Order: sequence, then structure tokens, then C-alpha cells
Amino acid sequence: MDEAALIRAAQQGDQDAFERLVRAYDQSVLRLAMNLLRSVEDARDVYQEAFLRVYKNLHSFRFDCSFHTWLYRIVTNLCLDHIRKRKVRREESPVTSTENGTRDLMQMLPEERVDGDPQRHLMSRELGRRIGEVLRGFTPRERMVFELRHYQGMRLKAIGDVMGTSEEAAKNCLFRATQKMRQALGDFV
Repeated sequence: MDEAALIRAAQQGDQDAFERLVRAYDQSVLRLAMNLLRSVEDARDVYQEAFLRVYKNLHSFRFDCSFHTWLYRIVTNLCLDHIRKRKVRREESPVTSTENGTRDLMQMLPEERVDGDPQRHLMSRELGRRIGEVLRGFTPRERMVFELRHYQGMRLKAIGDVMGTSEEAAKNCLFRATQKMRQALGDFV
């Protein structure tokens, strides 16, 4: 069954079809939320809330855009809400204290690649840390556009659709964010 048929079946109440849709997108939704929020707990909350909203509103999906774009728009809006609430409260650090010292929660996620070269691994970690610092300095919109493009591999038109703006506005925002990143990492790369 293709995606459109799954969506139509789920819209008519087929639970199996809805579960298949969730399974098709669950990892990418969780990865997107984790990349944007930098918090395992918040990412899982957004993951659950996103699929709950999809379940409640699937009847209103009219195939005007791709299901992927519609779902990512839900996820990014939920992430932006979390980021705004966090800014009002306090910025949560992915680093936490444990009885064995401090731990970076981002490092607790399983890494799929093989790190054969220790020096390359060290450089990669330092670059990741510095990129994280720069991302925290971005506006929520810049961060969202930058991460959708570079971490999710989305095209600018799709990013514009997800963000509820034009492709040109997404392109301009990405340009500003990229310039900030290049300037901040200039001595590193």
C-alpha cells in the first residue's frame, strides 16, 4: 500500500494504517526533535504530541502538500513552542550532573558510526561542541531553518512550506545563519 492509500485508510479509521504511518516516520520525527531541542526528554514529548496531533487532525489532511511536509510542520511548530517556553523559563543544558560526574545527554544517544581515529574523533567532538554553541546563539527561526536544511536535508521550498513562509524567506534566513556559522567557526575549519 502506498503512502496516499495508507493516509486515506487511516483517515477512515484504519488503526493498522495509522500505525504504519507512524512507523514510517517515527525515527525521522524523533531525530528532528532531538536535533532542534537538544533534550531527549523534550524530544520524546514533542514526538508523542506530534503523533497525537496527527491522529486528531488527520481527517483535515487534504493532500495539498506532502504528508512529510505536513508532519514536519507540526513537529517544527511544537519544537518552536518548546524553545520559546525554554527561553521564558531558562535555557536547559544537555549537560547534567550525576554521581559519577557530569554527563552530556547528547552523548547518551547511541552513535551508529565507527570512530577508528581517536584524533579525528576528538576533532569531531570539538567541532560538534562549537557548532552547538553557535546554534544556541541563533534565533529560533534561524536554528530551525539551518537544522532542517543541514541535518534533515530538506530543500528550501519544503523548509518554506514547513515554516509557513516563502522559499525566498527560508533562503535568506539560511544565508544569515550560514554566515553566522562560518564567522564563528572561521578559525576552526
